[in-house]
Amino acid sequence: MNKLVRNLGMLALLFCAGVAGVASYQLLIAPQQNKIQHDFRILSGQKYTWGDLTEHWVVINYFAPWCAPCLREMPELNAFNRQLPENTLLFAINYDRKSESDLSEMAEKFNIHIPIIVAEDSTVLPMQKPSYLPATFIIGPDGKVADTIMGEVTSKEIKRRLTEMQSGVVTIRK
Repeated sequence: MNKLVRNLGMLALLFCAGVAGVASYQLLIAPQQNKIQHDFRILSGQKYTWGDLTEHWVVINYFAPWCAPCLREMPELNAFNRQLPENTLLFAINYDRKSESDLSEMAEKFNIHIPIIVAEDSTVLPMQKPSYLPATFIIGPDGKVADTIMGEVTSKEIKRRLTEMQSGVVTIRK
């Protein structure tokens, strides 16, 4: 009889442990798996993953409001954004981390009409933060940096470089 009570107690303990395990999974782990993962998001709230961008060339421009060359090139980036080549996306990212409200104010103040990436701890980009500004990176459809432009850019220059890379013909720049 004592052995039967001990075995029933062991079964009850195992049953409770199993129920606790299932409940923990449903409450803690399953919701995490259902969350939409993203590599970065923009000020409008749209989220992107690099896996979703494999058909695109992505241009990312680092800028800052204290960087005079960055502000001088912004009209060129706005023009490029209005006439994006096929399968090309353009984003800007502020060099210094700012709140969404600060980014919105800055976009309005400096007439920035391109999607702005909100820099967060979870932001994943295929390049390191540049050592100086302005800096523009062209990311290929493979998700890797295909070209880096340090200094001011023009819409024409970005289009030329994209065309060269897409056609496989790259000229040597001095």
